[in-house]
Amino acid sequence: MQDKIFIASDHGGYGLKDVLKKELEKSYDVRDLGTDSAETSVDYPDEAVALVNALKAEPTARGILICTSGIGMSIAANRFPFIRGALVFNPEMARLSRGHNDANVLIFGAKFISEETAKECVKVFLETPFDGGRHARRVQKLTCGGNA
Repeated sequence: MQDKIFIASDHGGYGLKDVLKKELEKSYDVRDLGTDSAETSVDYPDEAVALVNALKAEPTARGILICTSGIGMSIAANRFPFIRGALVFNPEMARLSRGHNDANVLIFGAKFISEETAKECVKVFLETPFDGGRHARRVQKLTCGGNA
């Protein structure tokens, strides 16, 4: 389990971010990278890049990104080769993202997940180790350009 969690959202994910942050602060060193309001529109790529830069500086940490659909944050974060961001909607997806894909960023679409399900996904994500084995070969292909 990682001690440091970076969390960021755009205005569409602010409410869920606030809920998850309060829950996580009970057990983890949580760094909120923004945004600070649901009222002021911000550009999701900027929030994603703030988290990506934090993870680049501290690669053993994990991250959580939230926007309205989760799609924009997924696209923005996964442009970077050291990011394995997983857009999940249930705890089984969160478990598989860690066990099979060694995901280091959990991504939510606030419009499509309840607070309780998101909390459970975070718990599973943070408690699930990478399975390694045959999955390690596949993850290696993700981080060095695959077979193209």
